[in-house]
Amino acid sequence: MAAILSLHLITMNKSLNLNKRAHGLVQQILSRADSLKVKSIELPGGARGIDFGINVEGGLEAGKWLARVCMADLGRISYQEGNAIAGKSCPIVRVKTNDPIHGCMAAQYAGWQISVGDYFAIGSGPMRAIVAEEEIFEKIHYSERSNVAVGVLETRKLPTKEVIDYISSKLKISAENLTLLIAPTASIAGGFQVVARSVETALHKLVELDFDINQVTYGEGTAPLPPVPLSDMAAIGRTNDAILYGAEVALRVSCSDTPIERTGPLTPSSASKDYGEPFGAIFKKYNYQFYEIDKHLFSPARIKFKSETTNNEFTYGKVNHELLETSFGGKKIEKKEDETEKS
Repeated sequence: MAAILSLHLITMNKSLNLNKRAHGLVQQILSRADSLKVKSIELPGGARGIDFGINVEGGLEAGKWLARVCMADLGRISYQEGNAIAGKSCPIVRVKTNDPIHGCMAAQYAGWQISVGDYFAIGSGPMRAIVAEEEIFEKIHYSERSNVAVGVLETRKLPTKEVIDYISSKLKISAENLTLLIAPTASIAGGFQVVARSVETALHKLVELDFDINQVTYGEGTAPLPPVPLSDMAAIGRTNDAILYGAEVALRVSCSDTPIERTGPLTPSSASKDYGEPFGAIFKKYNYQFYEIDKHLFSPARIKFKSETTNNEFTYGKVNHELLETSFGGKKIEKKEDETEKS
């Protein structure tokens, strides 16, 4: 459980204000809700919700806008036609950011588990930076105050009054100033915003390895968007596999070669003892206890570092096409060992 941080440890960057940046995007989304196939809904207490996939169709464009909000518009997000996987068309989701620390870790990272009664959702987006209770905010020295808050909920249920009251109290704002974008994992937009986390996942893995992520100055990544399955549990498996076995990330870092060579081999997902099976099978093996899974598994398949000090490049890991085929096609295979390669 993350400890509450002392405010003197955190920089208040008034000029950035992630929530106001995201709020501007929300206004654009509302103006094109019909074309994006999303719907504005009134939530308890006067909070505003936008449905991206519970009772609406959503789609790729909706997913792109959802991911943009999640990053507070601090990244360029696009998609393109990709190669078929398991006989199914899988677009490639690409993310580029010149501000990976704020865009990915202060905003996009899904670090807020919202549990009220029998309601549960994974919370992400810039609203987290107002609460700033997660340990990551101490590491990046950031939080903010804002009279508006914007967040993303990964869930299939609309929040109840008790949930809105809880979130508003944590944010210290009235419900009328809260906007929540909501999408289940088993939806096109919901899956898109998860797969758009290739760079964020790499940064979080570096945090776990005690690498100073404040040295990361640029990040870009790609990952395949899997076909949407019938259940959210299956979607969680496929979207994780898209990152663990299909994501490729490139980072620029302002450090010498030494910390890269020390940390790099441990960075890709293949460095984990739990690597080598579809995520759904791994999750089941641990009786669906997420935190029992080796935390070093959660990382892109392949990651490239470029030192801005020496101009040298280092690449670790590789895409596992066989496991992507297995996951996206619903097949079963025996676990196989994979090698991490450096070039």
